Amino acid sequence: MTPEALKQYADDALATLEACAAPDTLEAWRLAHLGPKGRLREIETNFRSLPKEQKAAIGAALNQAKKAVEEAFASKKASVGAGGPDAEAIDVTEPGVVETHALGRRHVLMRVREELVEVFARMGFTVADGPELEDDDHNFVKLNIPDGHPARDPIDNFYVDDPRTAARPRMMRSQTSTVQVRVMEDAVRRGGGRLREPIRIVAPGRVYRPDTVDATHSFMFHQLEGLYIDRGVTLVDLKTTLLQFAKAYFGPEADVRLRPSFFPFTEPSAELDMKIRLRPDQPVRWMELGGCGMVDPAVLTMCGIDPEEWTGFAFGFGIERLAMGKYAVPDIRLLFGNDLRFLESI
Repeated sequence: MTPEALKQYADDALATLEACAAPDTLEAWRLAHLGPKGRLREIETNFRSLPKEQKAAIGAALNQAKKAVEEAFASKKASVGAGGPDAEAIDVTEPGVVETHALGRRHVLMRVREELVEVFARMGFTVADGPELEDDDHNFVKLNIPDGHPARDPIDNFYVDDPRTAARPRMMRSQTSTVQVRVMEDAVRRGGGRLREPIRIVAPGRVYRPDTVDATHSFMFHQLEGLYIDRGVTLVDLKTTLLQFAKAYFGPEADVRLRPSFFPFTEPSAELDMKIRLRPDQPVRWMELGGCGMVDPAVLTMCGIDPEEWTGFAFGFGIERLAMGKYAVPDIRLLFGNDLRFLESI
């Protein structure tokens, strides 16, 4: 074994490697030269038995030959493909495999919200929105809810500022009625200090109350409220609007009824019930949906609207209640979870 012989071996090995054009011939070359019984392993075994004085010169040549052979094989393998008896060449002309994925869709709450908005849009209502982080003035004061009212209790609201020390404490809105106040204020502002044209809006959105979470309650839920301000609006207009909505959304057999109630921001006030068939497999039945009434003159006055010239009505109901009834959802927590089995089923 001499340095010259090792160099000759490396040249011969590289020459035969260059001729390998397929994975199977490349694998045969690897076994012949780099395998456990290959030529390089045999040379390394013989190297160990050389006299000590010869190892220095021959070892350098051996390392150089081994490095040349291994690097050449790695380069060839990258261009030809992995070897082995079961290896298959990649046909780059073959069409790619198209992976199919299930298409996403709107969440059930968003679908119901859009359906409700679409029905009211056909009745001439436009969509309005407002901030979810509100102030005490819009959430309570201008809705005719005075200091000391139970609805303002900190235990029933998510206050950001301490209501005992802040002049206008901020809070997460507890009702979408705050949007109605802002819409009326903006209309008066645009009118130069007075209302000059009717208002007809719906305000869908999230609201927050620190309720204990169970099958029918959540600390965050969705409401849709409506507001109509015009000259000569009466309770008849309110009931007619709600009846037309019920028939458009639930079918011609739907009906509505108003039960006397009390809300600080409407006078007179009523609880809204609808006689509806939520699903084909259910009978027609009465279902409580929310509240409604004529806008209290005090609310109009605080928003800069003359109650002697303008009157209006407001209504509101929970979107979750409609969605749970329509799609037979037994637990409100399912609507806010990430269980794909449930989300794909409705």
